[in-house]
Amino acid sequence: MARSDSFFSTISAKKPRADGKPALTVRERFSALKNLPEFLRLIWQTSPALTLGNVALRLVRAALPVAMLYVGQLILDTVVQLSRQPAAERALTPVLTLVALEFGLAILSDALGRGVALLDSLLGDLFANQTSVRLMQHAAELDLDQFEDSAFYDKLERARRQTLSRTVLMAQVLSQAQDFITMVFLAVGLVAFNPWLLLLLLVAVVPAFLGESHFNERSYSLVHGWTPERRELDYLRQTGASDETAKEVKIFGLSGFLIDRFRTLSDEFYQQNKSLVIRRAGWGTFFAAVGAAGYYAAYVYIISQAVRGQVSIGQLTFLAGSFGRMRGLLEGILSRFSAVAEGALYLQDFFDFFHLQPRIRRDEAQPVRPFPRPIREGFRFDNVGFKYRNAEKWALRNLNFTLQAGEKLALVGENGAGKTTLVKLLARLYDPTEGRILLDGYDLREYDPAELRQEIGVIFQDFVRFQLPAGQNLAVGRIEQKDNRPRIEQAAAQSLADSVIAKLPQGYDQMIGRRFNGGVDLSGGEWQKIALGRAYMRDAQLLILDEPTAALDARAEYEVFQRFKDLTQGKTAVLISHRFSTVRMADRILVIENGQFVEIGSHPELLARGGRYAELFQLQAAGYQ
Repeated sequence: MARSDSFFSTISAKKPRADGKPALTVRERFSALKNLPEFLRLIWQTSPALTLGNVALRLVRAALPVAMLYVGQLILDTVVQLSRQPAAERALTPVLTLVALEFGLAILSDALGRGVALLDSLLGDLFANQTSVRLMQHAAELDLDQFEDSAFYDKLERARRQTLSRTVLMAQVLSQAQDFITMVFLAVGLVAFNPWLLLLLLVAVVPAFLGESHFNERSYSLVHGWTPERRELDYLRQTGASDETAKEVKIFGLSGFLIDRFRTLSDEFYQQNKSLVIRRAGWGTFFAAVGAAGYYAAYVYIISQAVRGQVSIGQLTFLAGSFGRMRGLLEGILSRFSAVAEGALYLQDFFDFFHLQPRIRRDEAQPVRPFPRPIREGFRFDNVGFKYRNAEKWALRNLNFTLQAGEKLALVGENGAGKTTLVKLLARLYDPTEGRILLDGYDLREYDPAELRQEIGVIFQDFVRFQLPAGQNLAVGRIEQKDNRPRIEQAAAQSLADSVIAKLPQGYDQMIGRRFNGGVDLSGGEWQKIALGRAYMRDAQLLILDEPTAALDARAEYEVFQRFKDLTQGKTAVLISHRFSTVRMADRILVIENGQFVEIGSHPELLARGGRYAELFQLQAAGYQ
């Protein structure tokens, strides 16, 4: 009668994983090992010297166990031989020499073990640091719309989690090779005595290996399938205890809601994991008993051979010790193999992230068109349309207009009309889904994206509040100038951020934000002046300001735009604002509604036309009457 929870039924059937996908087969688990060569190549690139040193120490240490067992056999056989001689003829020198040799081997083994651990630690730290840097570099190359995809975030989260844990895999792979070499040395002695002992060893150990492989796969499936929920748990944990959310959590009484949601998710994961670890412990105990039975059966056989006089006491010790060590090594190798295979599965997640490629990139096969300095004609939108990934609705459609060189263009429209999407297309953070954008008559795709962005200064309404010193917060606009204090101070004066910094205890060296010790937080308007300073720090040909004065009071807004007119002299600028007192300062105003072009013209022209702009202007003006 078959049991529903039988191990052998679960290992033979392809049960669903926790994420709804079929469980991985043994063949698929072996297939995951194909990631190891690339992984080992990364380790070698981290530090060839440390890698060679690590391998050399492990090779020497691999031969020591069999050498110590053999010396132990010689000691016992010599002692037995001396015990049979007359007392007057018993010389201890041969025994003491062998004991000294074994002592030396023990000291050498310990020293090599410590050396291996040291190199593992140093190599592991370097590998973790370099892979973290590589992860950040690759993330910086990917497209903006990839960061707006939840599936991408799952890949990114898995890659982040693997950065540190893969250093453990490195030690496991190297230890695997070391133990295999040791086992080969020990196997030679056992084969010479009786080859059947090796077969008995395999019968005793292999079932345990299969069990560990099965439960490692189930553990991987559980963790892999829970990636979105684990991200949600991290988000709930951060939201429930963060300086950025504390005000609204308290005001709206969200603490109970967040805690209940966290408790529900974490308890569900705990229950699934609990069921897995209980079954793993039960089957592990059973297979451990099978392995012990095999070992003692072999031990009894070796003892019987010694009783019959077919092996000496020293050989008995050597064979028993070799079999015991072989059993331990084989169990370790098979168990570690299962862990390595599991690590290789996780390693696939790591490499999957690096296999993601940006679509917005320089075409190495095509010559790059140099960016015009200065811009002569401007930017022309030629039937441009854009749709977000996995979205059915077009964010922008049928856009046809020209942003002339040196022109100040304001974008007007209700929330969600597509204004911010338009400027992201202009900065080539997105590529049009249809149509094209021309710069001085050439497609924007013909220019190097990095060079293009160097000539564009953008401040979005959801700008980042970097937890950095005030000076560096401004220098973000042109980070290579972070040590150029005069330029930083000039940008601060242009954006009115100098008055904010003057009140800080340490001035430009003051840490801003509460995340780090000694940090000082700013008001929304003060932060916005810092962000504006980044745009002026950029000193770019095209300046894009998305709601740049939303958090400023009326006086500060007036001062900002008086300077804005002077600072953008001879430059092209795009301004997004809901305040008509601001947009009327632009040369022309483009009105967008539901992603569609509505009208374009100067403030007086649009009012005289009596269209959508005039309607919106009158609605806002009525609010001040």
